[in-house]
Amino acid sequence: MRHTQPSERIPERADVLIVGAGPTGLTLAVDLARRGVDALLVEGAGELFPGSRGKGLQPRTLEVFEDLGVLPAVLAAGGGYPRMLNWQDGERKGEWDLIRSNEPHPTVPHPNIWMLPQWRTQQLLADRLAELGGRIRFGTALTGLEQHPDRVDARLTGPDGTGRTVSARYLVAADGGRSTVRRAAGVPMAGERVDPKPALVADVEVAGLDRGNWHVWQHAPGGALLLCPLPGTTAFQLFAQFGEEVEPDTSPEAVRGVIAARTHLPAEAIGEVHWASAFRPRAALAERFREGRVFLAGDAAHVHSPAGGQGLNTSVQDAYNLGWKLGQVLRHGAAEELLDSYEAERLPVAADVLEISTRLHRAGGVRDGRLRRGPWTEQLGLGYEDGPLTVEARTDLPEDALRAGERAPDAPLDGAGTRLFELFRGPHVTVLAVGRELPAVPAGVRAHRVDGGVAAEAYGRGLFVVRPDGYLGLATDDPADLPGYLARLGIR
Repeated sequence: MRHTQPSERIPERADVLIVGAGPTGLTLAVDLARRGVDALLVEGAGELFPGSRGKGLQPRTLEVFEDLGVLPAVLAAGGGYPRMLNWQDGERKGEWDLIRSNEPHPTVPHPNIWMLPQWRTQQLLADRLAELGGRIRFGTALTGLEQHPDRVDARLTGPDGTGRTVSARYLVAADGGRSTVRRAAGVPMAGERVDPKPALVADVEVAGLDRGNWHVWQHAPGGALLLCPLPGTTAFQLFAQFGEEVEPDTSPEAVRGVIAARTHLPAEAIGEVHWASAFRPRAALAERFREGRVFLAGDAAHVHSPAGGQGLNTSVQDAYNLGWKLGQVLRHGAAEELLDSYEAERLPVAADVLEISTRLHRAGGVRDGRLRRGPWTEQLGLGYEDGPLTVEARTDLPEDALRAGERAPDAPLDGAGTRLFELFRGPHVTVLAVGRELPAVPAGVRAHRVDGGVAAEAYGRGLFVVRPDGYLGLATDDPADLPGYLARLGIR
């Protein structure tokens, strides 16, 4: 992606201004672009983030990417997680699985975490945004904002140093844990240090090390060190832990020195360092995710330990939740109150996920063969059962019944391979009539009747409204409940 040129003037107005072109901002920009929402995406840096940092895509994120049209590219560019291999004194000391392997099921087509360097994920999202007619304004930083009853005025400084004010109906902070937008909006963030020991992460070329394993030196002098082969590249991701009083040096020479000192690899085997960063693991949560017309998403709203692979995935889910709601308000006349549900739904989820990632980190994270990730990290079970848009109107349900607020499962619809996810794909709302007559629905709503098969078994009898983000909003037996519920989403 190229820099913004001075001749390419930033527009004076936009429906949505997105600050930050990381996974959060890019996901939101893609979703808004396919909805026909006029969104301006700005990024203070001159290019996309160059590191592999958030390299694990959870099953639920793969489902989101299928809907957004990037999954084929993601699957082609990435790979599954390799087995962990312990090293000690230059000898192999056994393998183990960090990630449990799940078999595909008709209701869960993408059951396993997929490894893809963050920079590649971002590039694929940026490519998809370009296909949809959107673009990124690089070298453009937010330097101030002022809220009004009907808009946000944001002061932007472009790559040539020229300032410009952009008026947007809404502004979304996707600018990371040190969010300028969050501070400008006056939203506090409270957190804690998860681990007093700093860590170094880097992308580095290593010769003579097999790419079939994730290599672990748990008891290396100076702290644990891991080297993970990054699919689709020739590089490894380095993770190295240090003592509390050490400030890791991120220079290429220092990165190579750490590997040489802590492993059996000779110095000449360690090549180019593409990117390096040092951090102290922490967990933090913004006090609120909305301040007037400003929304916080991704790391601007919640900061995670890397243990459990939750940060990038939770951020993508934020954008996916917010995108359709902005689209309904801006393009379909839904009431402003629909946007209140973003914080009500996402803040509790973020708090729960923070607890999971913190617990995994303190229990040993990826460095302990006794601790493996499982269904609690795959995000398929996260939902909005207590959310303001959830209406479960059926009674006397079995204990294991699928309920409103939960993820809408996939399932085959016919012998030709058609799936429910294909029916759901796109910016629309879907109504499913399972084991009953299909009622009339307003224009723009996709409707389908299901009789028997895996789908009927997964859903149970009833009428279901599937939200654009793939969650069940309404579950009822009474067709009279549909018009009122759809009206809340701006559909009449």
